[in-house]
Amino acid sequence: MTLKHNQQIPHNHFRKDWQRYVRVHFDQPGKKKARRNHRTEKAAKLAPRPVDRLRPVVRCPTIKYNRRVRAGRGFSLAELKEAGVPRKLAPTIGISVDPRRQNLSEESLKANVQRLKEYKQRLVLFPRKTKSPKAGEASAEEMKKARESGHEGKVVKSNDFFPISNEVKVQEGKVADYPSEEAAVRKLRVARSDARLAGKREKRAKAKEEEAAAAKK
Repeated sequence: MTLKHNQQIPHNHFRKDWQRYVRVHFDQPGKKKARRNHRTEKAAKLAPRPVDRLRPVVRCPTIKYNRRVRAGRGFSLAELKEAGVPRKLAPTIGISVDPRRQNLSEESLKANVQRLKEYKQRLVLFPRKTKSPKAGEASAEEMKKARESGHEGKVVKSNDFFPISNEVKVQEGKVADYPSEEAAVRKLRVARSDARLAGKREKRAKAKEEEAAAAKK
């Protein structure tokens, strides 16, 4: 460190209380086990209800990923209306709602409406008051079957019963109809190098022909 002005001697304070700012994570294995136990306790408390909510099928954003589908934030109000599910009732029966989302295609609207209808068919709604159940709520036999379904104490998720899969659909006239070739990248590189070196190779072949003609003379 160079000295300046009145040639003062620097007094650098390198002996701070640095141990106060250091944090270690030696409790990582224990925390992992605690989180696992907490999930199991939560699942046992909610059983046979899933620990999460049903989510819609949406397209991934941007051109790079829009061929794939994934779980969205929540169903739109148009989808709930089409499926006959009141928007205020939906969160109480395990359906996620996103009021800001808009349906930009008829295909996504139909797919998510069908997903909601399948969920409604399999839904077993436990009554708040078992002695006086309301219309549409489960009977005592249906409640007993739901409890004996084998999901007691397990982490049950909605995606286990309503999975979202990326199935490849082959359409006529698309690239998938044509037979695939092996080593396609290798062939492209060879074709690119042939196009780049075409002039040099022609010049070399022409020089050889001239040399051969001169040798015959």
